[in-house]
Amino acid sequence: MSARSYLDWNATAPMREEAKTAFAAAISLAGNPSSVHAEGRAARAPIETARDQVAALVGALPGNVFFTSSGTEANMLALTPAIETADEKQPRTRLFVSAIEHVSVQCGGRFPRDAIGEVPVGSDGRLDLVALPGAIANAPRPLVSLMLANNETGIIQPVAEAAAIVHKAGGLLHVDAVQAVGRVPCDVTALGADLLTLSAHKIGGAKGVGALARAREDIHFPEPLLRGGGQERGLRAGTENVAGIAAFGAAAAAALAGRESESAHMAALRNRMEESLLSIAPDAVVFGRDSGVDRLPNTTLFALAGIKAETAVIAFDLEGVAVSSGAACSSGKVQPSHVLAAMGVSAQLLRGAVRVSLGWSTTAADVEKFVSAWTKLASALSKGQRGIAA
Repeated sequence: MSARSYLDWNATAPMREEAKTAFAAAISLAGNPSSVHAEGRAARAPIETARDQVAALVGALPGNVFFTSSGTEANMLALTPAIETADEKQPRTRLFVSAIEHVSVQCGGRFPRDAIGEVPVGSDGRLDLVALPGAIANAPRPLVSLMLANNETGIIQPVAEAAAIVHKAGGLLHVDAVQAVGRVPCDVTALGADLLTLSAHKIGGAKGVGALARAREDIHFPEPLLRGGGQERGLRAGTENVAGIAAFGAAAAAALAGRESESAHMAALRNRMEESLLSIAPDAVVFGRDSGVDRLPNTTLFALAGIKAETAVIAFDLEGVAVSSGAACSSGKVQPSHVLAAMGVSAQLLRGAVRVSLGWSTTAADVEKFVSAWTKLASALSKGQRGIAA
């Protein structure tokens, strides 16, 4: 059987060699990182090294990085009415999220459902900056959550512009940077974000580790998500995942060092792939390609009328190519994309969107394998074979 081509990096990235090495070294440590004896201090050391490395990746101070079990948990931690600053101790009354957020943000964290508002996006997939001021105008102390790059389309959001609007209204901005970090510049200060979410396994770390970074020390959470032993400076109780955190740090350092070269490599392959995809099926739509918006260098979301996403994913899989029908965070469910629905995409294309996402080790041969599989799939559709058409 020929080697498979893994083109679903937005779902998870393979572990980097640097992360594997750090993980293996840390997993053999016997001590509890909260213990004060030598073994405990030895287990604490890789956590603090990783905190430095993750902080450097997003331009934060190490003391402003808090480790969690996932990006979802980091979002849950951030999205709370109880968040305080030095100048504002009253609860946040409303949460506003963009219409294209990850489901963990759309659920609203610890805000009650009736306190959550949605801000629309335009047909180009970017937050509607004209609608944002009006949406938050009558909400005292709003908290707004906006992803840096969409996990399905790869379209990069106007975070800095949104931050200026939110801060003018006396609000705070949380940014889910899970898909963007390591692929495009991601500096918490330059973005104007107050809080920023990361996930280890998206950048080549271990699954089951995330982080929340804050822009400054006066942002405070008086109600931790998990209460107990006081780990992570009282913000997240529970013995830390030492090996996973160590791998996260190593992956962060590697991602920072290789970002420019890796991004250029991925963009070149993506562009070649999209050109081939469209030459084979000129009626296919690559979302974001022709609208003049910036996208992640590794992400392609496309659709062709008459193809169902679940059928296409299976067809690619049978050809040895792993792709996705969109986000891989809903227990394997294939559903119409809420992202494309928010962009006003027609129902004909809504159920047929396929996401291809590349990584630092993707090769030209992987792209050629995808193109070969796509040629078969598009040809089958043109011949009207049942089981391919919707």
